[in-house]
Amino acid sequence: MDIERRTFAAEGLHIEKRDAGEIRLVGHAAVFNSLSEDLGGFREQISPGAFADAIETDDVRALFNHDPNFVLGRNRSKTLRMSEDARGLAIEIKLPDTQTVRDLVVAPIERGDVSQMSFGFSVKPGGQDWAKDDEGRVIRTLKRVRLFDVSPVTYPAYQQTDIAVREMRSFQSKLQEQERLKVPMNLLRAREMLARAL
Repeated sequence: MDIERRTFAAEGLHIEKRDAGEIRLVGHAAVFNSLSEDLGGFREQISPGAFADAIETDDVRALFNHDPNFVLGRNRSKTLRMSEDARGLAIEIKLPDTQTVRDLVVAPIERGDVSQMSFGFSVKPGGQDWAKDDEGRVIRTLKRVRLFDVSPVTYPAYQQTDIAVREMRSFQSKLQEQERLKVPMNLLRAREMLARAL
C-alpha cells in the first residue's frame, strides 16, 4: 500500500500535565480547507469529514517522526484519541511515562523545538477530487482517507510524493483527452496529416 505523508505547522501543539503525573500531547495533525504549498505541480486541501471513517475504523498509531520503533500511542489501546473539529483532525496522545519520551518528545515540544505534526495516509477509492481553480492551478481535494499514523515531527517530510504526482498526471491526461475531444474532427485530421507530412 502506498503511504503519503503531509506535514503542518501545528499551532497550539502543546504538552498538558495532568493529575498523577499523566502527560498528554494535544494539537491538530491536519487542518481543513487550507491549501498546501505546491506539491509538485498541484496544491492540496482536506475536506471536513475526510478522516471520519478512519477515526472509527482504522488502527492508527501515534509515532515520533513516523518511526514505528518510537510508538507514543495507539487508538485501539485508547492512548491516542482523535476527532474532527471545526479546524481539522484534533489529536490527544497519552504519552508513555519514560525518561526517553520526556527527553526526546516532551522537552523539545515544550521548548518549541518541535512544532510540527504530520500524518501518514492513503486515499480511499473515490476519496479525492482533482480540479483546476480560477487561476488554472491544479487542486487535489482529499475527501476520504485511510489513516496510518499521526506524528509530531522534527523535520517536515519531503512534500512532493510520487503517489500524488502520479494521480495528478492521470488527472491532467484526462483533461487533455477532454480538450482533444472538443477539437473539431476536421481540424484533428488536418493536424494528423500535417504531422505525418513532417
